[in-house]
Amino acid sequence: MNVSSETVHQPVTPLIGGVCVQSKSDATIEVVNPSTGRILFSIPAGNDADVERAVSCSRRAFEDGHWSEAPPSFRKRTLHRFADLIASAGAILDALDAGEMGKPVSTAAFNAAGAAELMRFHAEAIDKFSGDTHGSDKHSLVVQRLVPRGVVAAVVPWNFPTFNATLKIAPALAAGNCVVLKPSELATRSAVRLAQLGLQAGLPAGVLNVLPGLGETVGRALGLHKDVDMVAFTGSTEVGRLMVQYAGQSNMKVVQAECGGKSPQIVFADGVDIDQASTAIAGFLLVNQGQVCSVGSRLLVHRSIQEAVIERVAAKTKQIVMGDASDPATTFGPLASATQCERVMRYIDGARAQGAQLIAGGKRVKGESGGFFVEPTIFRDVEPTAQIAQEEVFGPVLSIIPFDDEAEAIAIANGTKYGLAAYVWTRDLSTGMRMAKAIRSTVFINAVSPQGEGAGHAASYEPTGQSGLGTEGGLAGMATYMRRHLVWFNHG
Repeated sequence: MNVSSETVHQPVTPLIGGVCVQSKSDATIEVVNPSTGRILFSIPAGNDADVERAVSCSRRAFEDGHWSEAPPSFRKRTLHRFADLIASAGAILDALDAGEMGKPVSTAAFNAAGAAELMRFHAEAIDKFSGDTHGSDKHSLVVQRLVPRGVVAAVVPWNFPTFNATLKIAPALAAGNCVVLKPSELATRSAVRLAQLGLQAGLPAGVLNVLPGLGETVGRALGLHKDVDMVAFTGSTEVGRLMVQYAGQSNMKVVQAECGGKSPQIVFADGVDIDQASTAIAGFLLVNQGQVCSVGSRLLVHRSIQEAVIERVAAKTKQIVMGDASDPATTFGPLASATQCERVMRYIDGARAQGAQLIAGGKRVKGESGGFFVEPTIFRDVEPTAQIAQEEVFGPVLSIIPFDDEAEAIAIANGTKYGLAAYVWTRDLSTGMRMAKAIRSTVFINAVSPQGEGAGHAASYEPTGQSGLGTEGGLAGMATYMRRHLVWFNHG
């Protein structure tokens, strides 16, 4: 089904207490279609009054217990209906995201269908949690309950709007919390549509509220609000640090944050199928134009196979169909905004000035469209300490770094401030085990191209370094949205 995002009527105002309301802010932000450079509409910038209204509504909804104290079976049925509605509206949600931030509708990764499955997982998890009963003497009974934290502020990024919103609201709702969802100012309509689908599924009014606006207004006010019990954040390391500071300045609220990454792809010369590895490495770089926090943007390759890998990866990056993200034929769309486009080009120009060897791409293209298109770009023989190899570019830019032995590969892989993910290509079990233990981030060991879904949504991960804090995904991730409440009975 092909749905143009510009023909879908979707008002962009705060949705609070189950209804769309007018923002208290007179300032607005223009939202631009990154495929064309044309203004789509404007949204309110938001202010403290908007945040106060949304948080107060969430608090009332939490305290009345219609969701937080509802039977698990009710919450489970509601979230299953929510998942079904997300799946049914998948074409519209994907079109909204394509029009606002440029994720191609053809990209199956992290789309609305995936968001529906994520919601289903958490719906099923609701009645799988239990507390603990601790051994005690004959005069006491000690139990530990798992209870919702209360009001959760979900502050989500622009790169996969529908999926990332669901990544936060699904576990928060399943745990019994009420949520104020703050989408990126670049992509708001799918968040509003999600909240409307939640109401249709049976979420009580006020349980899920949406607050469009700027990060420096709405995001900051949510982080500082003393009646918010938890912030669930995905975004840059810089803003993640601010959220932690806001928590300390206000009420010491819990902060769960997934931030930046500079993930390595490490290819050993031990019989790995170079064609398979190159196809997978290039394919990941091209997903959403490289605007993925866990993208393997550093290619560490054993020096003996460097030329063969470079040739194949470069060839794969040229097999794209670049165009309007709303066109089903497009496989590679624009960067999300003019600002993001300028940022990526600064990194590319800086790398060239610092002596990195450009072997593919490097240019802004399709200028006649008015959109923000940048070619897939590859640099070779990049120094591990170079800016392009140390900082998160968040675009389709690959830095190739040769290594001579395992110890060098480990040192380079761990040699940034980040610790989000790493990808190791080896056919040697012992090499894979040593790398898995030595690299501090999440590690994927690939003897062949990734196949299947593995643990699916049941897997949990916890970033290290400046890639964030707290656990996301699976039952362990859902547990972060709950508080351990100790109850100690003393009796005669």
